[in-house]
This record gives sequence, C-alpha cells and structure tokens, in this order.
Amino acid sequence: MKPDIHPNYRPVVFQDPSADFAFLTKSTISTSDTIEWEDGETYPLYKVDISSASHPFFTGTMRIIDTAGRVERFERRFGRRKRIAGADSAEAAPAPEASPSDSDS
Repeated sequence: MKPDIHPNYRPVVFQDPSADFAFLTKSTISTSDTIEWEDGETYPLYKVDISSASHPFFTGTMRIIDTAGRVERFERRFGRRKRIAGADSAEAAPAPEASPSDSDS
C-alpha cells in the first residue's frame, strides 16, 4: 500500500438535534465541531438531519421536516400561486357530457 493516500479513519459523534440522539462510530468525515462524549473524551461532531431516531420508517410517526426551505425555494423560483377570480365558478360548473353519437365518429 502507498503511504499517505488514505483518509483519516477516526471516531466521530453523529448527532440528530431534532430527536436529541447521538451515536459514536468511526468515519472519515471531516468536521470542525467537537463534543465531549459520555466517556469524557472529546470527539469530532457531525450533525445529521435525519437518523433512526427521527426517520418515519423507524418511529412510525410522520413529521414534516423542511430544513432546506423547499417551499420558500419553490416560491422564489416560480412565484406565489395566484387565484384567478373566475376560477372558482369554473370549477363549480359541471363539464358538458359527450353524447353517444359523438363517440362513434
């Protein structure tokens, strides 16, 4: 193996702030934040948006998480949706039905 080409594989704490959940594992991720763990040692900290403690598949509950501002980004890109004054009356009127003789030709 070539020396000095592999990333630094070290213990890192991954924290899910929305569920108040953290776990310690080994990783090569680089981060500038640190945290003091339960054993008294200081480890690098990486904050995650979703973990097994907050994911709907594992918890069985649905929570809306909009950390990326998707709605605001959509509104910025395409503008706010505007209501047309006649749109409500057009939706209430039934569509004309086709007569059986129209479908034969």
